Amino acid sequence: MILREYTPQDKAACLDLFDSNLDPYFLPHERAEFSRFLDKKIGEYFVVEDNGDILGCGGIAFTDETGEANLTWGMINRQKHRQGIGSFLTEGRLERIRQIPGLKTVTIQTSQHTVAFYARYGFEVREIIKDGFGPGLDNYKMTLSLIPV
Repeated sequence: MILREYTPQDKAACLDLFDSNLDPYFLPHERAEFSRFLDKKIGEYFVVEDNGDILGCGGIAFTDETGEANLTWGMINRQKHRQGIGSFLTEGRLERIRQIPGLKTVTIQTSQHTVAFYARYGFEVREIIKDGFGPGLDNYKMTLSLIPV
């Protein structure tokens, strides 16, 4: 399994990953937003590839003014959940973030379905917005401090 930079040729596979995670992880209206995101490729975006198959994708966006990195649009093929691929993707993105001087925090906006996964990495819930992504899908805003205590 490798983590490599996203290319435009990966778009269809990434949209398939999105589709595999509809209900409960994403809502149908979010697909168009994700598609536009892939076209603009804000920040850095990666795919998890294994023997030519795209198993996951996710990115990092940066906010220079605040020293903050944001994990963006992370997902794994639903049939491959609980096989360590999400951990591989998350750990790879966090490793990349730690290589960049000056970053103080990492944030993510996730849902009630994945909040426990990110909590395992030290992310803490800062805000919960009921139905924040749409009906039945709450927005959990989480933060991970990169400053040693």
